[in-house]
Amino acid sequence: MLALLVPALLTGCTAGPSDRPAMLENDEESAAPTTTSPQDVPLPPLAEPRSPTIHWSDCDQQTLARFDPPAVPDSLSLTCATVMSVLDAPDLPGRVPIDVALLKAGDGPIPLVVLNDVEGEAGTAYAAHLAASLPPELLQRFSLIGVDRRGTGDSDPLGCLPSEVHGPLLSQDPAGAGIDGVLDAARRAGQQCAIDLGSSQLAIDSWRAAGDLEEIRDALGTPTLNAIAHGEASRVLISYAARFPKHLGRVVLDGIPDPSPDPATKVTDQAEAQLAVLGAFARDCAARHCALGTDATSAVNALLDQLRSAPGPAIGGVGFGPGLAINAIAVGLANPVRWPELGDAIQAARGGDLSKLTAFVAPLVNGTEPVPSRLDGALATECNDSADRLSVNQISALADQLRSRFAPFGALATQRLTWCLPWPGNTNTPVLPGNVALPPILVTSALADPVTPEPGTARAAQQLPSAVRVSWQGAGHAALMSPCVADAVRAFLVDGKVPANGTLCPA
Repeated sequence: MLALLVPALLTGCTAGPSDRPAMLENDEESAAPTTTSPQDVPLPPLAEPRSPTIHWSDCDQQTLARFDPPAVPDSLSLTCATVMSVLDAPDLPGRVPIDVALLKAGDGPIPLVVLNDVEGEAGTAYAAHLAASLPPELLQRFSLIGVDRRGTGDSDPLGCLPSEVHGPLLSQDPAGAGIDGVLDAARRAGQQCAIDLGSSQLAIDSWRAAGDLEEIRDALGTPTLNAIAHGEASRVLISYAARFPKHLGRVVLDGIPDPSPDPATKVTDQAEAQLAVLGAFARDCAARHCALGTDATSAVNALLDQLRSAPGPAIGGVGFGPGLAINAIAVGLANPVRWPELGDAIQAARGGDLSKLTAFVAPLVNGTEPVPSRLDGALATECNDSADRLSVNQISALADQLRSRFAPFGALATQRLTWCLPWPGNTNTPVLPGNVALPPILVTSALADPVTPEPGTARAAQQLPSAVRVSWQGAGHAALMSPCVADAVRAFLVDGKVPANGTLCPA
């Protein structure tokens, strides 16, 4: 259904009277706002730091070299620092120190902590990109403090996965039956991480990462934590709200993972959203007269067929076939800013040059000792954050079902369900007690989000007692790319203006 709704909504066509929520166009509402229930706690006032203990210095070239495209403007002020926290492993609680890397973007007087998806670029790099895109008025008030979550970036990054399993974990052919190859790689990954990490294997999760944020808040010298979390990183701020509710400041959650206990529901929503975003990319490509022509979807399928017959050079221990290609395309689709780059990469790959397409997935599968692949910290975090597991037979059956419904993405979502089968289940699911009073939390979402699909974000928002949701009727992973949403976020963070719950922003 989502794939059918997106084209109509992107055109902005409506007819007749409507009871839908307020629609923001530029800075004005075009419909009466919905009513919201009274909040028990008002938004905390903004307070400048007092006696901060963090020493900021110029960022080194290794940190800057990790930034994904596009380039960050040279005019943006960037400095780096580290904060000490504790690993908090089950058998050594509070006794093993870890470094948490920070990057400050901008010179605003009030710190605004920024977290990113664990599979995406490190939070430090994401904060720099976000600072380059947000309204200037926000950066006059805030400086963005990007955080590399524990086990990622420069925060004592994990490197426990055998190098030869990175590629196989992402190499399942979306059209091929069976998950044996991915399952075997997942078992080898789980075994090696258990050996290398010991009890600290369970310490890389969102619940403990919330403790890192409390250390950061204290070192910043602020009475409350003001923060933005992108996608899956929202789990960290939800955990923070549960653990440190009195220190919660002005918080924005840009997409939230589905809290449903049913993995099948979550991967079905994701496959549907991925297909919808591919359609939006194809329409954008046709409108720009890109190299893929008027049917980018057919070009993607043709490339996958081509790679089945003639895989490219090995990356991450396996030949670059349709599995790695569809993962690379999924990475590119998530960020509409990179759609022109993705179109050129797909066209080049069809001509035999796979280097541009490989670049989208390389950070996940390639790694060195000082800079491990993103997959290590991502797999550990996501498996520690989840308790629900399907059996191998259930995963296989679900993959067969989704493969036919949402080609070429149906099997892509299900292959990841195998990653956590050998991993211990989570015991610290972030749950907000119902009797905890919190200030308003702004939740933003995109209608077609291929990473944290909007239906799951809506379900998560319903479980947050003070959530106020603004939805962008566009495609991509991050509603903040919408000027309308970005302005609502600016008004919320800077002016303390809470939008009407259920507000819609046009595409």
